[in-house]
Amino acid sequence: MSADLQEQEDELLVLHSIFSPDEFVREEPKCDGEIRVSVELPKDFCVALREGDGLRQYEISFLPPLLLTFELPEDYPSSSPPSFTLTCSWLTHTQLSTLSAHLVDLYQATGGTVVLFSWVQFLREEALSFLDIHSLLELPSDEHNSLNSESDQDKQNSSVSETKSEQHSEAPGSTSDQSPPVSEPHEDEDVSPSLSLPADSSVSSGQSGQTGADQAASLPDLLSPKISCQEKDRALSRLPATRAQTLLSQLLVYDEAQKQKVFSTTLFDCGVCFVTWPGSECMKLSECDHVYCQPCLAQFCKVQIEEGNIRSVSCPQSDCSATPTPAQVKRLVGEELFSRYDRLLLQSTLDHMPDVVYCPRRSCGCAVILEAGSRAALCSVCGFAFCVACRKTYHGADDCQAWRNKNMKKQGEGAQQESYVDIPDTEAGLMALWDDYARGSKMRRGLLESRYGRHRLRSTVTDCLSENWVATNSKHCPRCFYKIEKDGGCNMMTCSHCGQRFCWACLAKLSGAHDTACSSYSY
Repeated sequence: MSADLQEQEDELLVLHSIFSPDEFVREEPKCDGEIRVSVELPKDFCVALREGDGLRQYEISFLPPLLLTFELPEDYPSSSPPSFTLTCSWLTHTQLSTLSAHLVDLYQATGGTVVLFSWVQFLREEALSFLDIHSLLELPSDEHNSLNSESDQDKQNSSVSETKSEQHSEAPGSTSDQSPPVSEPHEDEDVSPSLSLPADSSVSSGQSGQTGADQAASLPDLLSPKISCQEKDRALSRLPATRAQTLLSQLLVYDEAQKQKVFSTTLFDCGVCFVTWPGSECMKLSECDHVYCQPCLAQFCKVQIEEGNIRSVSCPQSDCSATPTPAQVKRLVGEELFSRYDRLLLQSTLDHMPDVVYCPRRSCGCAVILEAGSRAALCSVCGFAFCVACRKTYHGADDCQAWRNKNMKKQGEGAQQESYVDIPDTEAGLMALWDDYARGSKMRRGLLESRYGRHRLRSTVTDCLSENWVATNSKHCPRCFYKIEKDGGCNMMTCSHCGQRFCWACLAKLSGAHDTACSSYSY
């Protein structure tokens, strides 16, 4: 075995021992392979995309790795550098050409020694600063790409290669720092292998199993941009399928996947049981970043949901009001309890909305949205029209005693309202007052009107007596709750509003003969 081949085998063996199988792959028995180089990012590093006159920025901690595909010629390292292809989705063709030329310069500076590890170190630690990228990576816009003279295949793969034959074919006197030419990858060549992204996704520009908007929408509560979470979620969900915006979405998805991978291998102290757990057994609340073990957080949420304290399904820390996402709650408590949580949360939300009432029918009870300034409501489920004030069948705009009483109460609280004596609350007191007013002299009537108020005396007393009579002499239909008066005949009644037949004595619905035992009447 020649000295070059021995050095090649030793170098590949060292690379295999240093890097993980996800980072270094060798195609045996040949002396070629590929290395995925993860670039080290400074703190508060951001990726940005220019949209019109604005610049949208997102803070990230990880970028997809650069792919260095190499092939070692027989006279490497003594005479020739490795033939290589440098591929990256988030760098431009010009930037890749600059890096490629510098890699060749690094080999020539070594004086004929192995160089692959030095290349990896440079790409990992110095590539960004060499390209004058410090704290902000601005992705190339589609308008910029359309002005580029590269072929579509070059733009999609953004790969730069340096071959042995091209090195040997240089004209005499040419400089060694000349940028290498661009090589087009073969159609069957996989220039963008898996980079630990979610399934069916790729980081090659313009190649993706699913659209960037779909990928970004699958992580709505986990990204950490410079803008607010709400603005970020709306922005990602509206991303059109353009090349630059799809690339941005893929970078954010990859960043979040790597953060989750790091979180899963980190140890955390649970704030409830004070036991140290691996991140794979913990859950972090995105609103406050507090971390708890899943058993403690699951038990806490289950107790709150079972007791109906939906608003208490939040961070266990006493001074924190952050809440877990619905997906986290479902994962903690299971499908059955989550259905209860979802239903009670919706009901609690509707209860706090001033323009929502519930259908008064016992068989319905669905939420109804009120129209502004209207006292009538129509249930969209059962079609029941009812009065908002008294929750009874709608009776017109000016015929609601509950509404009048409410308005009179408001008027009585005003500074301009006269001081009247309260009208009796009992039926006997109302009947005695009305009898006194109806049979009294003109002077007596005037005295009562000055004491109780003429309008109050005439409207309130008569309406209350009428309502008391109706309540005493009528019953509600068991189907539509319409008030029915019995004017004679047997106890088998037919509702004049909906046609339902029912028993007057026990209000049981009837289909033919009385098919249930009646507690008040026997047939």
